[in-house]
Amino acid sequence: MPNPTEAPFGTWLSPITSELVASAAINLVDVLLDGGDVYWVEGRPQEAGRNVLVRQNDDGTQSDITALPFSARTRVHEYGGAAALVADGVSYFSDFKDQRLYRVDGSGSPVPLTPPPAPGDPHAALRYADGQIDSSRRLWIGVREDHRRPGKEAANTIVALNATSEGAGTVLIQGHDFFASPRLSPDGRRLAWLAWDHPQMPWVGTELWVAEFDGATLQNPTRIAGGPGESVFQPEWSPDGVLHFVSDRSGWWNIYRAEANGSAVNVCPKAAEFGRPQWNLGMSTYAFLSAKEAVCAYVEGGLGKLALLDLDSGRLTGIDLPYSDFSSVRAQGGKVAFKAGGPALASAIVLLDPRSGEAKAIRKSGTLADDPAINRHFAAPQPIEFPTPRGQTAFGLFYPPTNADHRAPDAELPPLLVRCHGGPTSSASIALDLRTQFWTSRGIAVVDVDYGGSTGYGRAYRERLHRMWGVVDVEDCAAAAQYLADREWVDASRIVISGSSAGGFTVLSCLSSGDPSVRGLFRAGGSHYGVSDPEALARDTHKFESRYLDWLIAPYTGPDGDRGPYLERSPVRNADRLTAPVAFFQGAEDKIVPPSQTESMVTALRQKGITAQYLLFAGEQHGFRQSSNIRWALDAEFYFFSTLVFRTHGAT
Repeated sequence: MPNPTEAPFGTWLSPITSELVASAAINLVDVLLDGGDVYWVEGRPQEAGRNVLVRQNDDGTQSDITALPFSARTRVHEYGGAAALVADGVSYFSDFKDQRLYRVDGSGSPVPLTPPPAPGDPHAALRYADGQIDSSRRLWIGVREDHRRPGKEAANTIVALNATSEGAGTVLIQGHDFFASPRLSPDGRRLAWLAWDHPQMPWVGTELWVAEFDGATLQNPTRIAGGPGESVFQPEWSPDGVLHFVSDRSGWWNIYRAEANGSAVNVCPKAAEFGRPQWNLGMSTYAFLSAKEAVCAYVEGGLGKLALLDLDSGRLTGIDLPYSDFSSVRAQGGKVAFKAGGPALASAIVLLDPRSGEAKAIRKSGTLADDPAINRHFAAPQPIEFPTPRGQTAFGLFYPPTNADHRAPDAELPPLLVRCHGGPTSSASIALDLRTQFWTSRGIAVVDVDYGGSTGYGRAYRERLHRMWGVVDVEDCAAAAQYLADREWVDASRIVISGSSAGGFTVLSCLSSGDPSVRGLFRAGGSHYGVSDPEALARDTHKFESRYLDWLIAPYTGPDGDRGPYLERSPVRNADRLTAPVAFFQGAEDKIVPPSQTESMVTALRQKGITAQYLLFAGEQHGFRQSSNIRWALDAEFYFFSTLVFRTHGAT
């Protein structure tokens, strides 16, 4: 093998092109098991982001259940999740275009189960998600979101509808702002569900309820757990009819068992997270193998693990796998399936024999990671823990520049891209992301920052962001960059910052910060559908997040109330502080962060004579799903930073 060619950081030639990143990757979600078959939903950028329900038969044959033009994606809570369900060989899914619920018998054509939208209704007024099938009564039981009241907030309920004929469904329970996770007991006589109300978010305060179910109505609803200050996640019934759930009442999301006397027992007390922030419906971190044993995924020290859990003793037996990120855990008939990824492994649908530990990836999000010509250039993440201005520590994943064919001059330090994850209640993933490798293989270091407020480190860490969004996240992202610069791991004069959605807000807040030690660190920024005006977000965003800013910033009382915290932390209102150029990437159909927010920021920068690149993508919502747009955004951001900061003209 020839010696690496010497070239400045940021100019290295890389085979990890934007075309490969955009065309090779599919998004895998919502693993399902039915008999001997495995199902999942995959988002395909090559098909304009269409979401396809896929089945693998017991013999290994794979086939699409939802053919063109159908797309299995729901808009409940806008972020969706749990758009598909399979029971006894019959598939049910919500179609993205009309949000109707459809039934597919075997390999037949989809048949609608719910009414069509009214003529001219652009919002698909009735939306369905997170369902279960009551086989004995032939019912679909799930969450419905009703947008049929013009000028009023959507109404969320749990409904039951006939699983074989068309109808809007009968409301079983209402009266809360949000519902999730309806789960029917094995004998069909009890229904459990989650509920929460404004201004709570599901990772702040949720309630677990149980009621008797006779097939038509719910009787004697009783709150089992939860409330303000306690987040409950994923209620499930064990095969012998015992209700389990995840709660963070101890400060960590642990698995609990509901007792007959109304108490609850922590099955496995541990400073680890067995739960996740419920941005999407249908999330699952554990599943029952029997009444005595479960398979579970958890995060400890920022690293994902999979284990067998003895439900009586609480003993965890780790399963040694090459993955470090687990989700959508399912079990049925002794078979375990889940989604998993690792630092050098593409996300995949994995089948596991829990007894032998043998695991097989049956569908991968991409195959580039298996190509030695590609993976020889992968950068391995290095966990870092760094001090913050508030006397605490925060976390991140540092990816050094890596390219087997190139090396930099001895005296040179690499540029740094600081990445801010979205949410902001979320976390950086340690799973392979080819977009990260796109940068590092060109000689640019990357750090993914798990600023205070991120998940995976317990409730107290999440609560660092309470009323502090635009402060703690900004301080921690700057602290991560300064930490790396002080250790001479990166060039302090060539640091840029990029983020999506809430991460875009952090980017813009860093660049418009009143603290010159923060603002002065970053030479340029990239905002992907980022929030630039939190006040506009408080007024205009969808129901699910309409009161989120009460927790993140302060209760919003309108333009005549106390707007102080919103004005102080508004990047668009502090645009006079901006001195660094910014690239903006925006979906034209984004309902969460409308284009008007981004355009206000672009106008403010251009009026100051500061470079502002603005790319508006037709047909995209909150997050880009079309391969051509993914490619264009990646190339455009690289060129923007290279031209203005990295000085890598002509790099490919």
